[in-house]
Amino acid sequence: MIYILEDDNSIRELVTYSLGSTGYEAHGFEKPSDFWAAIEKKVPDLLLLDIMLPEEDGLSVLKKLRSCRAYRKLPVILLTAKSCEYDKVIGLDQGADDYIAKPFGMMELIARVKALIRRTKPDDENKKEYRIKDLFVSPSRHVVRIGEKEVTLTFKEFELLCLFFENADIVLTRDQLLNKIWGYSFDGESRTVDVHIRSLRQKLGDYGEYIETVRGIGYKLSVKE
Repeated sequence: MIYILEDDNSIRELVTYSLGSTGYEAHGFEKPSDFWAAIEKKVPDLLLLDIMLPEEDGLSVLKKLRSCRAYRKLPVILLTAKSCEYDKVIGLDQGADDYIAKPFGMMELIARVKALIRRTKPDDENKKEYRIKDLFVSPSRHVVRIGEKEVTLTFKEFELLCLFFENADIVLTRDQLLNKIWGYSFDGESRTVDVHIRSLRQKLGDYGEYIETVRGIGYKLSVKE
C-alpha cells in the first residue's frame, strides 16, 4: 500500500491512478488529519508527501513520523516545488529517503517508488534467490549464473527474469509486463516486450526454453517438471 498526502486534487488523482495501473495499491489524502487517521489503522509501505499542505506542512508531518517508533522506518518521498532547495535539504536532514520536484513525469515517479521499495524491503525478501538446475538468480546481488558462468543481462532483461521467477508457472500478459517493468499501460504495441523476451531467451541458452509463449496472451516461466 502506498499513501499519497497531496492537497492538489489533479496531482493526487493522477499519481493514485498511475500507481494503481502499475500494480500498486494506492490511496490519496488531501489533509494531514485524514492521513493520520488512516495510518493509525494501516501503515503503508511508502508515503509520497507534499510539503505545502493545509493544517500542517509536510516537513512537520515528516518530523512527527520520524519521532514515532511505529513510523520511524516508513519510506518517504517528498514532493517539492522545483525552486525550493532549502525544503529539500531540510527534508533530507529530517529523514526523507528521496525527493522529486514538481512538475514531474509519472514514469520517473514510479521508477523512484520502485527503487525505494526495493531498497527498503525486509532482509528476508532481499535474500531471496532462485534456481532451476544450473541456472541461478540472485535479485539482491543482481547475479545470474549458469553453472560457473555469469550471464550478462541488461537491467530490463534482469527485471523480466526476476518477475518471471516471482510468478513462476503463472501466465503474465504483455500488458502486465509493460506495467510492472516499463511503468506504462499496454497500448497495443507488443514489440518492446517481445524483443526483450527474445534477447533474454538467447542469453539464457537452453534455459531460455523455460520461458514459454502462451499464444494470444503472453508468457510464463514454466518450472514444473
